[in-house]
Amino acid sequence: MPKSLVIVESPAKAKTIGGFLGTGFQVVASMGHVRDLPPRSLGVDPDAGFTPEYEIIAGKSKVVREIRDAARSAVAIYLAADQDREGEAISWHVKSLLPQDDRPVWRVLFNEITKTAIQHAIQDPGLLDMNKVDAQQARRVLDRLVGYKVSPYLWRTLKTNLSAGRVQSVALRLVCEREEEILSFKPEEYWVIKAHLKDASGAAFDATLATKGGKKIRVECAEEASRTCAELEQQRFAVGSVATVQRFSKTPAPFITSSLQQEASNRLGFAPERTMRVAQELYEGLEVAGEGHVGLITYMRTDSFRIAKEAQDEARSLIRDRWGDAFVPAKPPFYGSRKRAQDAHEAIRPTGVRREPGEMARHLGRDQARLYELIWRRFVGSQMAAEKVEVTTVMVDAGPYGLRANGLRRLFPGHTAVWPSAKDEQELPVLKEGQEVTLQRIDRTQQFTKPRPRFTEASLIKELESKGIGRPSTYASIVSTLRRRNYVVREDKCLVPTELGKAVNTILVGGFPDLFAVGFTAQLEDQLDKVERGEASWVSVVSDFYEAFKGQLSAAERSSSELRRLTQRDSGQTCPECGKPLLIKMGRHGEFLACSGFPACRHAGPLKKDAETAPQVVQGECPRCGAPMVMRSGRFGEFLACSTYPTCKGTRPLTTGVPCPKEGCTGEISSKRSKGGKRFYGCSRYPQCDFVTWAEPVAVLCPHCGAPAAGKRVRGSKESLKCLRCGKAVKEG
Repeated sequence: MPKSLVIVESPAKAKTIGGFLGTGFQVVASMGHVRDLPPRSLGVDPDAGFTPEYEIIAGKSKVVREIRDAARSAVAIYLAADQDREGEAISWHVKSLLPQDDRPVWRVLFNEITKTAIQHAIQDPGLLDMNKVDAQQARRVLDRLVGYKVSPYLWRTLKTNLSAGRVQSVALRLVCEREEEILSFKPEEYWVIKAHLKDASGAAFDATLATKGGKKIRVECAEEASRTCAELEQQRFAVGSVATVQRFSKTPAPFITSSLQQEASNRLGFAPERTMRVAQELYEGLEVAGEGHVGLITYMRTDSFRIAKEAQDEARSLIRDRWGDAFVPAKPPFYGSRKRAQDAHEAIRPTGVRREPGEMARHLGRDQARLYELIWRRFVGSQMAAEKVEVTTVMVDAGPYGLRANGLRRLFPGHTAVWPSAKDEQELPVLKEGQEVTLQRIDRTQQFTKPRPRFTEASLIKELESKGIGRPSTYASIVSTLRRRNYVVREDKCLVPTELGKAVNTILVGGFPDLFAVGFTAQLEDQLDKVERGEASWVSVVSDFYEAFKGQLSAAERSSSELRRLTQRDSGQTCPECGKPLLIKMGRHGEFLACSGFPACRHAGPLKKDAETAPQVVQGECPRCGAPMVMRSGRFGEFLACSTYPTCKGTRPLTTGVPCPKEGCTGEISSKRSKGGKRFYGCSRYPQCDFVTWAEPVAVLCPHCGAPAAGKRVRGSKESLKCLRCGKAVKEG
């Protein structure tokens, strides 16, 4: 009996959807992209309207053949890739490889993988959105032009095997500029003076010095702090004013991609790529007792806060049953989307809010259960009534001085019943104007102004989103690419640029000040959005960009020598041959020492990475004594050692930031060396987990099973990757 063919991206998705549609449908997986630009050439002809030269991706011929065979006997074909630009492009590429006849080829869209949503999508199919396809083609061509033109410039100017990206290089610029800001920051001393008081009933509270003579006071040195404390101790303390106001705290909006990655990082310690891998598993479907294979959350690549009315009604019903009518707002909350939001999909939410985290935990892995609970709590909290608090500000008079005490009392928990807030202010006793209070003691604390903190993965994503750089589907890959290229390292959850990353940023920003400017990149994203809305031609967008880009590339080539000199640093050593200062330069094999008198003096030598010539990089805590770990170099390469050595000889291997591919393992892959000196990789939780591979792991996730891939770079910039779990070929990016 002839069947209809449904084509999705992954086997997990195919299994879930196949169970919903029944015997009249055959569901097959394309395993992600099936066509792309050639890996060993530009693949774009600027002289022929930027025509892309697509070809079947290496290793995908068998998949394409299976899809074609299934399509020949199908009565109708449904393209069911994800509903973003990339999914639209995948569907378009698949359609181009199908038999070209009169049979209908439909595009189906669904925000959640549930039986109702899938059946409704099949009953009401549409056509491919060529505006979305063109927007994705424009992005791919722009990225290819930048990557294949600027990366070779980096090789010639700095060293080989470096890469530049239209968006990743802007993210690197943000990290490097924040680091420069921190290094140039000059801290200023100030003192905080706090009085510990109690009222007549013995109730204690704290008040901080705020004014003197009615004007704001800032204590800037120890002598002034001592003098002020001595004067305060001689004063009579009395309540000057009491101001109380009731407020409703804002309910949290449901998750979008960026906020999910930020909260998963802050609350669960998940890296963005880990968050997206687990979210993909929850979206594509898992086995749930009594329900079969079902998707547990809606589509996780979204920038919209919009919620379906049916989901809101279900959430309000649950809230009423669990917490009572008082927790249900009079009307469902509305959250407006940001200016640059595409607003194509709903916010991230559970597909069924009655599937509570405690009940679902037994069906899920540890990471899946934790992320599902985070999504469930955030969504339910977003549909609840707001928290009501009473904020009290008390001014205490002490002669010419004024001290401020802030208090907070929760009157109604509202959404904090499910999504706890971080408020930790004291609850003040009942105080009245003119009431005397007794001084217990005065504390003074020396503090210094601080620069803005380094970016974490979560805060970098927030910055990219706020500046309109990249889109929800690209945030995780941007951060993982920076780490994988060794442009940044993660220290105590913060992103710190390496010397290589700083050098690359210097070359790119100096050579292409406009191309890698934050404003220009955001403007280009707006142009791509116009293409998606049908307001601009993708060829004209690419053409306008390329005309300006060619001029920048020519100018950068002319200034490469000057830019290269900007990456050189003084080593603090002198040349043994001529006595001139030795510089630290970047070469094809890394940093080395060279005489500043070059070419008159050609002395050069290796850069010794010891405590006297190179700063130690702190990396977490020692597993034995808790002291900071520092990076050291040994006969088998770099490793982490306790900073108190030889008192403590604790060591541990460097981790790559790539999660272990074994099911249920929470470790990361570590770089190791065999006795013969050969590098290999294993799980950081050894011997609890015995995972080992000789291939270099990368933060690229397999579209088939969600595990990380590994591979080695060959023939220039091409990288051959295979999944570490299922062994299938994986395309980078």
